Amino acid sequence: MLTTLAVANYRSLRDLVLPLSGLTVVTGPNGSGKSSLYRALRLLADASRNGAVAALAREGGLPSTLWAGPENGVRRGTTRVQGKVHTKAVGLRLGFSGDDFGYALDLGLPVPGATLFNLDPEFKREAVWSGPVLRTAALLADRAGPSVRTRVASGAWGDERFKIRLTDSMLSEFADPRACPELLVLRERIRSWRFYDHFRTDADAPARQSRIGTRTPVLSHDGADLAAALQTIIEVGRADDLAEVVDAAFPGSTVEVASQDGLLSVQLRQHGLLRPLSAAELSDGTLRFLLWVAALLTPRPPELLVLNEPETSLHPDLLPALATLIATAAKETQLVVVSHAQPLIRALAAITDVGTVELEKEYGETKVAGQGLLDRPAWHWPGR
Repeated sequence: MLTTLAVANYRSLRDLVLPLSGLTVVTGPNGSGKSSLYRALRLLADASRNGAVAALAREGGLPSTLWAGPENGVRRGTTRVQGKVHTKAVGLRLGFSGDDFGYALDLGLPVPGATLFNLDPEFKREAVWSGPVLRTAALLADRAGPSVRTRVASGAWGDERFKIRLTDSMLSEFADPRACPELLVLRERIRSWRFYDHFRTDADAPARQSRIGTRTPVLSHDGADLAAALQTIIEVGRADDLAEVVDAAFPGSTVEVASQDGLLSVQLRQHGLLRPLSAAELSDGTLRFLLWVAALLTPRPPELLVLNEPETSLHPDLLPALATLIATAAKETQLVVVSHAQPLIRALAAITDVGTVELEKEYGETKVAGQGLLDRPAWHWPGR
């Protein structure tokens, strides 16, 4: 389980270190940096698939995602700001740690004139260590520029230094089980992370269409395989769990999966109606709730599941049922829920242990509300 998440110089997250628990709710007013934190977690996951550079390109390149304020932020209680000239190397840094492993990366700009791809970030440093805090003695794999070194079985650094391209992560391009088996383990853990954002529910939404049915233990990011995912939940033995959560949300209702010529479609049978409603007839809120059901009752729980504003377009009456669904999923996987819906947060707190992190913005910088120096988890970045 992850215990600490750290982000530096990403949008409004100039220097953020926050604790994580089995179920962490990240909340705060609009514009406080919740979406940036969600994207930072996705960037970490992208690094394990060598997709961090492409993900940053979709955001306009590294320069447009870097912290735009003064190097050391603005002191509390004053409007004085530092000049625009930075005295240190500018870089976007992301990292996390748990009881067993920790990982950090430092992305920077390429040397001017060396390439025409001046918006592609380069990996300046990467580090993997054992334990919750980075220490020199705990390093397992250390990357500086194009060079990677690893520890051997004796605990000493190996004689061989491995070469790697500056735009590649050592998580994706260097995972030799003989050189550093822990790196391979960590990579597969990160690749199991799962993210769900706003599902489409318009008339042409993929979830409303009939699809060829194949066993689907993991709902796709767009919900196109909703019917197959629900049927998989039923056939793996969780039909009672599915029926219970649907009845809690829509009393007297049951969800069914119809099959015609191999095409599967979702139907909702409601008390008083002579026929079930098809996916095309469901309201946006009803369809979105069924998508969350399929995502959270997954027969293949990930290492980490991150939900971004799951309350969107849901009627307030559905939030207690959604809270129960999230709490049930948290028994099998670590969850981070980004939300500003206080009714949902209160409903979660009433039924399970929740670690709440409230974000606030001060002079353009995102901070954890009420977090003093002694409250901040221990964290050290690898130096360049």
